[in-house]
Amino acid sequence: MSDWRGVDTGWGRRAVDFSTLSEPANCREYVTLHQHLAVGPGDRLLDIACGAGLAIELAALRGAVCAGIDASHRLVAVARDRSPDADVRVGDMHELPWPDGSFDVVTSFRGIWGTTPKAMTEVRRVLAPGGRVGLTVWGHLKVSPGAWALAPFRLAAEEKVSNQASMVALGRPGAGEELLAAYGFVDVRRIDVPFAWEFPDPETYARAIASTGPAFESIQNVGEAEFLASAAEMARAHQREGLPLRAEIAVVGYLARTPDPRSVNGEGSPPPRSST
Repeated sequence: MSDWRGVDTGWGRRAVDFSTLSEPANCREYVTLHQHLAVGPGDRLLDIACGAGLAIELAALRGAVCAGIDASHRLVAVARDRSPDADVRVGDMHELPWPDGSFDVVTSFRGIWGTTPKAMTEVRRVLAPGGRVGLTVWGHLKVSPGAWALAPFRLAAEEKVSNQASMVALGRPGAGEELLAAYGFVDVRRIDVPFAWEFPDPETYARAIASTGPAFESIQNVGEAEFLASAAEMARAHQREGLPLRAEIAVVGYLARTPDPRSVNGEGSPPPRSST
């Protein structure tokens, strides 16, 4: 199987746990990017690496006509159940199955990484002239107060941990801006995006993160029982009386547009700004 088909092994194995225990915490991230992109009625929106489709569901509530693609057929099944009217497909983000100029907005929430930059070729292709793009990636993890919540991912084999570091490199200052400009996007800007995981107890936290792809790499190395036990033990140090476990982690967003030859200078107007 090609690499993208193998993604389901890690991300799809606990699709229900991911969609109910992990993904809901992403709502702050999804809503923030939709607001900055001014997603609204009639927008044709594609979400790349859409996972279980919560971002698609939220975009549709703003009036967008939505599509999505993910490499995990089990996560796509959840996305289709949540949004039966959306065009959600299983596939490779490097070979999008839609014609040129099909969308007004393309989003990807921590789905395009420093290790998959060529996906931006397809993003550019399927966006209409003047179309908007919004990406999020992990930011400065070392200074994030909730960085402890990502520590169990370091139980993976050394080469996997090294690859994780290459993936998040896109969050470094200037990296995202350079990538978008290199693929012909204009009006590029960087924003801070709120993100916080919240869980009722260490065991729920451990089960939630065990449903993710990076956790699967750790589970392959140390076994599921040891991963769950280690994750729960790490979380106990961060329990607070009468409050949920909370892990605030730096996430950054990149906003840009495709050039619009219909405008005076060929670059279109600046990306829409949030009303908040």
